[in-house]
Amino acid sequence: MSKKLTKNSFIQGTLVTSIFLILIKIMGALYVIPFYQIIGEDGGTLYSYAYNIYILFLNISTAGIPVAMSMIIAEYLTLEKYEAKQRAQKIGTILVAVLAIVSFLLVFFGSPLLARYLLARDAEENVAIDTSIISVSNVSLVIKVTSFCLLIIPFLSVLRGYLQGHKFITITSFSQVIEQVVRIIVVLVGSYISIRLLKLSVTTGVSFALSGAFFGGLVAFLYLKLKVKKNQDAFEKPTKKDDVSNQTILKKIALYCLPIVLISIINDIYTLVDIHLIVKGLNGVGFVGDESKVISSIIATWAPKICTLIIAISTALITSIIPNVTECYTKKDYEGVNHRINQALSTMLVVAIPMAVLLFMLSRESYFIFYGASQYGTLILSFSAISHIFFGIWSVLNSVLQSLKKFKIVYLNSICGLVINALIDIPMIRLLYSLGLPAYIGTILATIIGYMVSTAIVLVYLRRTMNFKFGNTLKVLKKTVVPLCAIVVFNMIVRKIIYIEEYRKITALIYLGINGCIGTGIYLVYTYKNHLLEEVFGKEFLEKIGRKLHI
Repeated sequence: MSKKLTKNSFIQGTLVTSIFLILIKIMGALYVIPFYQIIGEDGGTLYSYAYNIYILFLNISTAGIPVAMSMIIAEYLTLEKYEAKQRAQKIGTILVAVLAIVSFLLVFFGSPLLARYLLARDAEENVAIDTSIISVSNVSLVIKVTSFCLLIIPFLSVLRGYLQGHKFITITSFSQVIEQVVRIIVVLVGSYISIRLLKLSVTTGVSFALSGAFFGGLVAFLYLKLKVKKNQDAFEKPTKKDDVSNQTILKKIALYCLPIVLISIINDIYTLVDIHLIVKGLNGVGFVGDESKVISSIIATWAPKICTLIIAISTALITSIIPNVTECYTKKDYEGVNHRINQALSTMLVVAIPMAVLLFMLSRESYFIFYGASQYGTLILSFSAISHIFFGIWSVLNSVLQSLKKFKIVYLNSICGLVINALIDIPMIRLLYSLGLPAYIGTILATIIGYMVSTAIVLVYLRRTMNFKFGNTLKVLKKTVVPLCAIVVFNMIVRKIIYIEEYRKITALIYLGINGCIGTGIYLVYTYKNHLLEEVFGKEFLEKIGRKLHI
């Protein structure tokens, strides 16, 4: 007999999703090591060309519909409009189907044009590539392979949004783990067999690897469909047609999708603005062209990849908070909404800040394990870790605004933050240079200030227009000070006693593992003793975890 689906509470959904997302991020970081040894540098370039195109068109084909579906399903479920809820799911699926098919056709038949554009761009930037491997025909082929992923992944995303709207968070998170595991198996096994055993071309190996996204998505989709089929009684069946027209549902989907797409675009613009202004600003204070480009790539790409573990908690909160806040707001339970916001911010701070502090303290070892020694990487990663705390808070608050249907404030705070970042990027670089400090950190500080401005706008708006209070969050923040200081002091003492001049990857990994585990242990003991964990996660939940761990 199959296990029945159970709805997740806000905290439970957040923690379960966080654990699964962190696991997914770790797997995603580790599999790259053997994969790139199999396909080589040019194979990696070929893979990145196709994968970046795939991600671009995946964003176009989903267009924020999965999150919109989560909000609409939660809203109609709360209002007991079960027939409208089912129609909304069908309409969302049809919309995604249209976008997915159009995206597939554009990528499949437009792959030669996309390949020529990518190669022409890199030729202009003097990127060294092996033309025997990185040719128009080969790049076009691997792009074609990724186009088939667009026929399954968007539908998987909508199905996840439908289940999340019902607060079935655990199975959607577990489906992501399934998707990642299958993808990695196909990537590694497919590329190894084709290149190492069958002695086929690197292009063939990369094509097999890129098909991993399709097979991973397919298995995850079938898993969720099977769960839904076996638990039909968990989804309320409509008894009569609701007074909600299809036009109303379409308008809701469009209205809810727009801010999601805007935030995604603004995130991309943040990166593009930084890339352009970093190079310009650093060249203006004496850095040579190659140095500026290296620093720019670390800030925009390589350091954020390591910081994805910090983002995992904000992603989990967004997944869990949308249906919960939507339900409370639909019921006009504003105290419940305020409570959920405080819960979200408190959880974000309690989990993300210690992760960022540990990464700040262990940035040298972390960067070395991923990319090797770097003149700039350690310091950039340290400050990038801190900036991701503010990014996480901003993301969570904008998700709250979307759940409250306060879309104008989403647009306002996002654009204001972006403009502030763009205006002070170069001045911050010059300021730090004049103070004798590393100038390139100025652009990260500008990004932090941009997120702080956006966050302040949201908090002031919620305080003045909806009388929301954030006293509980401030109390939580105060209680994190001592345990965070304990982590810093511990790591400083260890670094004084054990200082390694030159690392090897194994020594860096051991040092990182021991310090990370002990630092986490210190934080957990302190926050348990001062009842912070109990305040945020609840006594009952902690006791449940304790029983499972036999504590």
